[in-house]
Amino acid sequence: MAVSVISEIPGVNMEDLKLKGFKVHQLPASVDIPVSRARRDFYKMGVVTGDMTVYYGDKLLEINGTVLFFVNPRVPHSVIRRSKNTTGYACLFTETFITSREQSGILKNSPLFHFGDTPIIPLNSDQAAFMTVLFQKMLTVHSGDYPHKGELIRSCIELIIHEALRIQPSQNGAQFKNAATRITRLFMDLLERQFPIERAGEPLRLRTAQDFALGLSVHVNYLNRSVKEVTGKPTSMHIAERITAEAKALLQHTDWSVADIAYALGFGYPTYFNNYFKRVTGTNPKSLRKEKV
Repeated sequence: MAVSVISEIPGVNMEDLKLKGFKVHQLPASVDIPVSRARRDFYKMGVVTGDMTVYYGDKLLEINGTVLFFVNPRVPHSVIRRSKNTTGYACLFTETFITSREQSGILKNSPLFHFGDTPIIPLNSDQAAFMTVLFQKMLTVHSGDYPHKGELIRSCIELIIHEALRIQPSQNGAQFKNAATRITRLFMDLLERQFPIERAGEPLRLRTAQDFALGLSVHVNYLNRSVKEVTGKPTSMHIAERITAEAKALLQHTDWSVADIAYALGFGYPTYFNNYFKRVTGTNPKSLRKEKV
C-alpha cells in the first residue's frame, strides 16, 4: 500500500498555533490512510479511538481502541493509520506555552518529559468518557472569547496529566531498549529539572554538553552521539532551545531586568545574553518584551 507524508495537520491552522501558543481541535471523522512523520516545534496530547501503529523514538506501539496519548517534539515519531475512521480530540502547545510562568511541576513527571515512559495510555469506557469531557471543555474554551483562556486550558492540561499519572504511574525506572535511549532520557530529565527558574540569584548550573556529561558521568562524545541518535538533534540545540524558552518566559512573565535574567541563565554579562538570544531567536530581549506589553 502506498503511503504519503503529511506536512500539515488536518483541521489545524499552523500559523495560528504558532501565534497563540496552543490549539485544541477535534480529529477529522474520516481521513486518508497516511504515514505521518514529524518532529515539530510543539507538544501534543489527546484522546483518540482508532486502529493504528505508532512509532515513538525506539518504541513500536499498537493502538486498537481508545487511548490517551502524549507527544514530545524532541522524539522522532510517526503514525500509520490502518482505518479511515479515527475519532477524538487533540491539544497542541508550543514550547513557550508549556514552559510559561504558570507551569506546574506536574508537567515534568508526565510522559511529555519522561522519555522512558510509554506515551500511550489505554482507557476503559469510564476513563475515556472523563477524558473526552475534558477535551471538549478545552475545545469550547478555545473557540470562545474568555480573556484568560490560556490559563484555563493549562489547568485542564494539568488535570489530564494528573489523571494519566493516576491511571498509569510513571515508568521512570523501567528498562530501556538500548543505552542511547536511557542516557538521552537522563539528559532530558536533568535539563528539565533546572526549570522553571524562580530566583535571579541562583544562576543556571548546567549550560553546555560538557556540563551535562560530567553530571551524568559519561564522555561528552557519547552523550552527543546518543542524543543525536535518539532525537535527531544535537545536545547543544536542546540546551539552547530550552534556555531560550526560559528566557522568553522570564521576559514575558516577570519584571526582572534583562541583566537579572542574563545572570539567572548563567551568562556573565548582559551583552553575552543579548547576543545569544538574538542569534537563536532573531530579535533582542528588550524588543521581545516590548512586543508582549
